[in-house]
Amino acid sequence: MAHEVVLIPGDGIGPEITSAMRRVVDATGVAIEWDVRDAGAGVMEAYGTPLPQHVLDAVGRAKVAIKGPVTTPIGTGFRSVNVALRKHFDLYACVRPCLSQPGDGSRYEGVDIVIVRENTEDLYAGIEFDEGAAEVAALSELVSASGQKAFRPDSAISVKPISIEGSRRIVEYAFEYARRCGRRKVTAVHKANIMKATDGLFLRVAREVAQRYPDIAFEDKIVDATCMGLVQNPADFDVLVLPNLYGDIVSDLGAGLVGGLGMAPGSNIGADIAVFEPTHGSAPDIAGKDIANPTAEILSAAMMLDHVGEQEAAERIRRAVRAVLAEGTAVTGDVRRAQTGSARGAVGTQAYADAVIASLRAEA
Repeated sequence: MAHEVVLIPGDGIGPEITSAMRRVVDATGVAIEWDVRDAGAGVMEAYGTPLPQHVLDAVGRAKVAIKGPVTTPIGTGFRSVNVALRKHFDLYACVRPCLSQPGDGSRYEGVDIVIVRENTEDLYAGIEFDEGAAEVAALSELVSASGQKAFRPDSAISVKPISIEGSRRIVEYAFEYARRCGRRKVTAVHKANIMKATDGLFLRVAREVAQRYPDIAFEDKIVDATCMGLVQNPADFDVLVLPNLYGDIVSDLGAGLVGGLGMAPGSNIGADIAVFEPTHGSAPDIAGKDIANPTAEILSAAMMLDHVGEQEAAERIRRAVRAVLAEGTAVTGDVRRAQTGSARGAVGTQAYADAVIASLRAEA
């Protein structure tokens, strides 16, 4: 029976890299019933929203979706479609593996870490007030009445909620992931030395959960020390579990250890719905030029296949990607430049996908 999967091509380079990904997945022979749905900046005029209800309904029915990058305006305009999907379906766990690939151009070799980021709380919860809002004045009075130092009256405010339940389920997910995947250690990342209420709660819950997993080593680290440690020796880390904002930042750092966002897949997991996506943006400046690197999208599809029980096909895709990158002649310009210092001889997005497909078929 075919697996139903909602495909959201996205904006910018999204349609190109999702097309490449779809052809690679189809080449594995796994039966996928693709339900293509558009979302993002391109549908704003037609629907008045970047995330129409029919897209949400489709994902809710299928339970599995994979998407390309979607443009998010900086500072103004609609909130992130990615954040909206996570909140709507309570996709509380963002999982981002960072695995070295042959010729990825990184200064490091042998990196193999997994970032598990809480997806629904923290400063990304969307509780914000503009400067001058009545709520800011009310919050100022509340803070002053509590005996704490008041903030400036022209401040904008973002509220950082971190709950016991939200912390517990993300740390449990990290430990269950580690146990399921044969990982050795979980590191809880925080700033509890300064943010004693919110990050202190996260750390306290993490320590409580860790006691139930004696087979998995546990440590906690302050986020700034974690960033330094990842740069100095990423082999010191295995699975890292973090609140939302730190997880967003550290996952990009992790991607930098393995050649950049073009190599970094991701997934967003809830109780019964999962959405897979690369970690990079929509890169509108190179859209339509057939030069985007689809590796992260293709590796996100491998994670999707794992999720639906097609682990053998997922591993075949990973091996094919590694083979093409290791061979180095049919790679996109960013990879070619990382490998040789020049983009000369690079191939386009679809030609790279063709090479991955050829490697798949050669193995079969």
